[in-house]
Amino acid sequence: MDAALLHTVADGVATVVISHPAKRNAMTAAMWRALPEVLDALAADPAVRVLVLTGAGPTFCAGADISSLTGDEDPQALAVAAEEALAAFPKPTLAAIRGFCVGGGSQLAAACDLRFAEEGASFGVTPARLGIVYPASSTRRLAALVGPAVAKYLLFSAELIDAEHALRAGFLNELLPAGQLDKRVADFARVLTTRSQLTQAAAKEFADGRTDRDAYWARQAAASGDTAEGVAAFLERRTPSFGWTTAVAAAAGAGPADPPEARPGSVPEAEPGRTTGRRGG
Repeated sequence: MDAALLHTVADGVATVVISHPAKRNAMTAAMWRALPEVLDALAADPAVRVLVLTGAGPTFCAGADISSLTGDEDPQALAVAAEEALAAFPKPTLAAIRGFCVGGGSQLAAACDLRFAEEGASFGVTPARLGIVYPASSTRRLAALVGPAVAKYLLFSAELIDAEHALRAGFLNELLPAGQLDKRVADFARVLTTRSQLTQAAAKEFADGRTDRDAYWARQAAASGDTAEGVAAFLERRTPSFGWTTAVAAAAGAGPADPPEARPGSVPEAEPGRTTGRRGG
């Protein structure tokens, strides 16, 4: 099978699959370039509430396919652009990991909001094996996730750690027995689709360190009516019907990822429903 990024949308969950089985799902240059475009399209799709990133078959991603790079391409710049696009995705993101999650694979997993893995997975950040200076932004993200001591351990040694170690270090949110990852990810993603997008979007910004949007989110909460709906649903013992979405916020002004003083050009929204596609190669 050719190297590609496959994506589907169903029941509010977008699933992006890293597919390059011949090389343990190593990312080609074309795949690195395609990922931001795929994410932009999914972010603009009002049917998407959650994004799951995973690998085809028994491996998440073994890093970058160095053989696919041309002499005039900066592989680090390609990887960082894809990583930052994933980190900036305006809705919850979850990496579903089995097998190897190494190098660029760990970089992508760290850029997700949450990481669930199956027993037997292996993790590593391996630039020290190649004499590469790991990007500053990626280093800071890793250190924020697992702490400076563990980040230094991984970066200095380039050693692989097992899933239990990754869970203890804080890299993983959940570790599942063999054969249970897909069901747990599907169940948890379904839960996320029922929760307040307003709460999720604000929490994502605050947890990621943004400090200049308190007033913006207070205005969004007041205008949305979501709090009143949530309280009423709780008292009436029914499922809440929250009205705030990133599309609604974007239509009214600055979107959740935009500074209050500016808003980028609008992106046409996709029609709701199930979509499929592939990028890269």
